[in-house]
Amino acid sequence: MKKIFITAALVLAMAGAASAQRYCVIDTKYILESIPEYKDSQKKLDAVAEQWQKEIDVKFQEVDKMYKSYQAEQVMLTEELKRKREDEIVVKEKEAKDLQKKRFGYEGDLFKKREELVKPIQDKIYNAVQKLSASRMYDFVLDKAGGTTVIFSDPKLDKSEEILKSLGVKK
Repeated sequence: MKKIFITAALVLAMAGAASAQRYCVIDTKYILESIPEYKDSQKKLDAVAEQWQKEIDVKFQEVDKMYKSYQAEQVMLTEELKRKREDEIVVKEKEAKDLQKKRFGYEGDLFKKREELVKPIQDKIYNAVQKLSASRMYDFVLDKAGGTTVIFSDPKLDKSEEILKSLGVKK
């Protein structure tokens, strides 16, 4: 009798603990794409990236032009002039690669620009999620945007629309 009572108590306790953990699901990708400021920021980032890529392409074209010129004139150059031209080409190529790294590398200019334009929007979303989870007493808020976190979610649990509503975004 005692065993049955303990087993029943454990089952009830686990059921209570499971129901005590409240959670919801959001889709940050959907939320971001629904915010006009984010779309504007993406357009600005794309324009800046395209401009910088053109600048880098011009640098590499200069290197290519220098190399082709060097190859055409190589037979007529002295060893000293050959070395000088090769060094110039190497320096120019290094400058182009350095510029590419500066613009698009890890924590480069594009990363900083993205952080400048997109981070304030992400912070607004995060604050809205915190407010929602505090008011509804959610223990977990899962993001299905990454695709690896959530395999299945009941659409009733998706609170993305509420987040957008609290941000003042009309859908």
